Order: sequence, then structure tokens, then C-alpha cells
Amino acid sequence: MVSLTARERIAQLVVIPFNGHKFRRSRDAAKFNNLVSREHVGGLILVNLADGRLAAKAEPLETATFINRMQRAAKIPLIVAGDFERGLSMRVEATTVFPHAMAFAASGDPDEARIEGEITARESRALGFQWIFFPDADVNNNPDNPIINIRSYGEDPATVSRFVSAFIAGAHADPNNRVLVTAKHFPGHGDTATDTHMNLATIAADRPRLESLEWAPFRAAIKSGVDSIMTAHIAVPALDDPALPATLSPKILTGVLRDELGFGGLIVTDALDMGGIAHGFAAGDAAVRAVEAGADVLLMPADPKAAIDAVEAAVKNGRITQKRIDESVMRILIAKARVGLAASKLVDTARVRSLVNTPEGSEAAQRIADRSVTLVRNENGILPLRTSQSAAGTVFYTLTEGTASVEGMAFSAEVRRSLPQATLIRADSMMSEAAIDAAFQRGGGADRYVVAAFASVAPNRGSAALGGSLPRLVQDLIATKKPVVFVALGNPYLLRNFPDVAAYLAAYSTVPPSETAVVKALFGEMPVTGKLPVTIPGYAKVGYGIALASAK
Repeated sequence: MVSLTARERIAQLVVIPFNGHKFRRSRDAAKFNNLVSREHVGGLILVNLADGRLAAKAEPLETATFINRMQRAAKIPLIVAGDFERGLSMRVEATTVFPHAMAFAASGDPDEARIEGEITARESRALGFQWIFFPDADVNNNPDNPIINIRSYGEDPATVSRFVSAFIAGAHADPNNRVLVTAKHFPGHGDTATDTHMNLATIAADRPRLESLEWAPFRAAIKSGVDSIMTAHIAVPALDDPALPATLSPKILTGVLRDELGFGGLIVTDALDMGGIAHGFAAGDAAVRAVEAGADVLLMPADPKAAIDAVEAAVKNGRITQKRIDESVMRILIAKARVGLAASKLVDTARVRSLVNTPEGSEAAQRIADRSVTLVRNENGILPLRTSQSAAGTVFYTLTEGTASVEGMAFSAEVRRSLPQATLIRADSMMSEAAIDAAFQRGGGADRYVVAAFASVAPNRGSAALGGSLPRLVQDLIATKKPVVFVALGNPYLLRNFPDVAAYLAAYSTVPPSETAVVKALFGEMPVTGKLPVTIPGYAKVGYGIALASAK
């Protein structure tokens, strides 16, 4: 630390985004390189954005090569992070594709979360990542939560705690692949109906409820040795000003997290360019307030240089002490040393492809997806489908959120494998009313319908429901009085919107292994054993699930 100037110490607190691809414009490259090699920011985080727009996922070798190049340019080794909530596949192609967290809880076995932690740590280190922003310690007890939902292990704090602890244990298991792991989003993001990417959310719970429910998984994470805790852009009137996000609250970050819960690791803000912060605070002001509150790492400030300038000015005018900055810098440098960056900051790119997306990892991911599938309703024993009847009488609909979505492709391929003559119809949320009507007409004359609905959480959507005219299509199918089998690939609460379906399967994830799993469940190719990690209000309680034996 003594080798760093006062400004360079402040810059160590800043983590900036990258997308893993080569820069398309020299101006972007120059700006990025300036932050790394001249300002000496402390770290990077992989995002799937380019010029503010959604970009293709990164490729493993390209990503590792880019990270090595940035490490060579850095005066102090960079800590490189990723929101690897379902393994690296969330951000990087050709890596192990795990389902969302809620699927793990539905499987009932915390050991599966431990395995995910091990594999995610190994693949992360192979590409040059040392910091995972997972596990999600939020207790999703609000069915209308538009941004946590299936990212959480469920609504029971004891269950969430067990799976959080299991993931941490797995990620820390191999000293040769040591990573930092992060419990998020403190003080709890589960009981909200607002996406903090868009606006500030509020938790109205009183302090006893916060202590017994929201904070239980964070206590478990701390006890299990979690390295860092991420803040939430959520106001908590029971703890502080109802207009102040927890990310900027000294009472919450220092008073509760540091002093009461005894957390001594890294406190990292959620992204500071999110609406929950950016709509109320300028980049520099947010950075200063976050440091004052007790944050060690300023994640993705909207203007990194402005954030550094503002904190530097706050130190010079005495608003923030140099001691306070040095406390955070020391935690950051110790964390970097703990993951071996002092000894080696580069990865062997020749080994990348042999270390990621292994058969072992893919088998584990498929096993978890299979075990998670939950049967919530099965009127007249409609499931499993019999292929002898289904060939002529069943029409399969795949409902997705966007025209370019690859969701549903694995589902369709698996249906074709089991039923080569199946009628498959695809519809998406961007289709016109006339196109939706045409999709409905194409399925006319069926004896039964299977609807595979891909409805999941995504930043800035504000909802995890089916979009566009897709709900009307489902209602039109139900109105035919023919049995409708509804498969929820993602949001498990959709039964509330379509209560008249004959059968309801929940898979808790939109990834291909979950698509494969539900087709196996539909045709009785595996037993169905999953249990709901959440309550579907008015229809099924947490822990419910109809067991269905394999028909094979």
C-alpha cells in the first residue's frame, strides 16, 4: 500500500465493467486502458453489454486473453469478478450451464450447490476470474418480485441458509482454485416488488422480521466464511431514512453489517449505475456516500473518473479520512493476496478449453435440472404423456420473450426426439395481435396442448410475467376446454395467472438443461421428485410437489 499515492489508493476501490470482447473503437480502448494503466482501478467485472446495449456472451479463450492483457497493463494486479449465478454460463459461452438457484432448492440437496461452487470456482480461475458475485442470500418471500425470483433459493430462510453455506463451502474447497464469493443483496432484496435496476425499492419489514428472516442467510454466510457481501439499493425505513438506499447508509452497512453481524470482509456495492442509485445521486456523490457508509468496493460507478475525483476531494476537504480509505484498500489488497494474485496474475490460455465445460460439469448440471422439476397439478393423470396418443393429439407451444431468443430450442429438439411427428408452434412477446391469432389457429383441432413458457427475471423489465399478447394466447387455449399442460421454465408463480390449466410443471430456470428435464418429465422418461421452494399463493404451499414415477 505504501507504493500507492493517495489517489491510486482511492482508485483501488473502483471496479469497472468489461464485456470480454475486443474493443470495436480505439476511443473505447483508450478510455478503458487509461482507467487500468493510469488511474489504477482495482478491478474488473464481466458484463454482457457493449455501448450500453446487450451484447453476445464472451468466449472463454477471448475472455482469458483479454484479462491477461489487462493484468499486464495494471500496476497492482486486478481483481476480476463476474455475476456467475448459474456458473460462468451466465456471461461466458461454452462453460458449464447450471440452472438458476431456485432449481437447486427444489432438488432438495444442498450438496448439489456445493458441487456447483467447486465447478464454478475451477472454471473461473481457468479464465482469470477470482471473484464470484454469488450466492444469492435473498429470501424470496414476495411472489411479485420482478428481479430476484428464481435467483433466490426460496422463501424459507433456513433452506436459503443451507444452500448459501453449501455453495460457499464448494467454492472454497480447492485451495488451488481459491475464489472470493459474495452473499447478496444485503439487507435483503426478496420482499420487494421493484427492480432496483430501474428505481429505489423499499422493504417495509420491522426490525424483528429483518433479523429473523432476511438476515438469517447472511449470518449463515458469515459463519461459513463468505469473503464479501454485496449491498442492495433498497430503503429500509425501520433502519434509516426511507429515501436512503442501504448502499449509502452508515447505519446499515457499518452499524448493522459490520458492528452487529460482525462481518470483517469486503463490502461491495451493487452496481452504482443502476436506477436505484443513479436516479437519485450523481456518480461522484454516490461514491462518496458509499465510502462513508462503509463500502470497500465501488462497483461500476456511472463515471469511474468522477467517482475517483469526488472521493479524492472528500479526503482533501476532510469529509473522509485517509484512515478510512486505507482500511478499505488493505481489505482489497489482502483479498487479492488471498487468491494468489501477488504470486501470479496471469492464466495459461493454452489450458482454458480443457478446464471448462467438462463432461463431469455438464452431467452434474443436468442431474440438478432433472431433480428440480416439480409437478404442482396433474388433473386426471394427464401426465406423463403417452407417445402413442400424443403424436396426433398434442400441440406444443413454446412462448419466449424475444424474437431472437434461443430459449425453447432445446425443448423443441427434445420433443422431436421423443415424438418425431409432433406439432411445434413458437410465439414470442413481440408478435402482433394478428400473429398471435394465427399461432392459435395453427393449433386448432388438438386434443390437448403443452405450453412451455419462458418467463424469467431480467434487468429493466419490471416484471417476471409473460410479456406482450402471450397471456391472451394461453387463455385462448384454455378457453377451448381442451386440457392445457403448462410448463413454467423460469418464474414458478405463473399458475396464479393461469389457474385453469390441467397440469402445471415448474422447472425454475430457462437454461437448456431445464428444457431437457421438463421434456423427460412430460413423457415419463424420469421420475418427478421436485418440491416447491416457494408458496404459490392460493394454489400450493412451500414444500409441495406431486411425485410421479418414471413410465419407462
